[in-house]
Order: sequence, then C-alpha cells, then structure tokens
Amino acid sequence: MTKTMLCLILAAVASASCTLGTVSQTGSQTGEMSRAVIDPYLKISEALASDDIEGVKMNAGEIATAATALGALAIKIDTSAVQLSAAADLADAREKFGALSEAIDLYMTSQHFPPPEGVRVAFCPMVKKPWLQTDGSLRNPYYGSQMLTCGSFRN
Repeated sequence: MTKTMLCLILAAVASASCTLGTVSQTGSQTGEMSRAVIDPYLKISEALASDDIEGVKMNAGEIATAATALGALAIKIDTSAVQLSAAADLADAREKFGALSEAIDLYMTSQHFPPPEGVRVAFCPMVKKPWLQTDGSLRNPYYGSQMLTCGSFRN
C-alpha cells in the first residue's frame, strides 16, 4: 500500500469518526432524549416504585444497548445501566437506579434536552437524587410503598 493511499484511508476514517461522533452525541434528531433510553428507564422506575424487581435487569440491558448509540458522552448511562442489570436485590437495584438516574439527568442537561413529552423529572430529598417518570402523581422509585409520594417535580 502506498503512503498516499494510507493517508487517504486515514483521512476517510477520521472524517467518518467526526461525523459519527457529532450525530451520536445529539442522541435524537428531535432535540429530546432518546426514547430507546427513556422507555425502558420508565419501566424500571415504575417497577421499583411498585417494590418489584421484575424486568429491571432486562430493561437495564436495553438502556445500555441504546446508550452506546449515543456516543462517548453517554458512557455514564451505559456503565450505570450495565451495573443495574447486575443488581442482586431490590435495595441494590434502587441504589444502582440512582446512579443511572443521575447519569441520564446529567446527559440531558449537558445536551440541553428536555424530557420527552409526558415525562417529568422528579427529585427525592431523602436520597438526593433525581428520577424521571410520566406525568401524574409522584411514584418514588427509591422508597416505593414506604414513601411513594415523597419528592417533588422540577419546574
């Protein structure tokens, strides 16, 4: 392979990487957080609010897969989702859910993404962590039935 061909190949790869990085960092063409992350996240949040761990691992795996498509800026989402997918019990899942919630909240804030329509950010003053949930009454995933309505929505 000639030096010129090698330079052209490296330039093409660098150009593609820059383009892919720009596209993947935006997360969504509509200017909001990816539904591929939010939809399984909401299922996890609701399960934990209902004191249930059913489906948490599977949905966390879906989030990890979707987060990889968002690029390097979403690495904390990916890592937190993988850790949540290995949760041993309800208490462990709630703790790891907190890290995932913070990662998603940070990503959305850094990208200036509002939550998708019908989804709001809430905050638990007891664990000092955010979570996302659909509109309606508060359903605190960190404490479930013990303090289901504890917290407040962000404006």
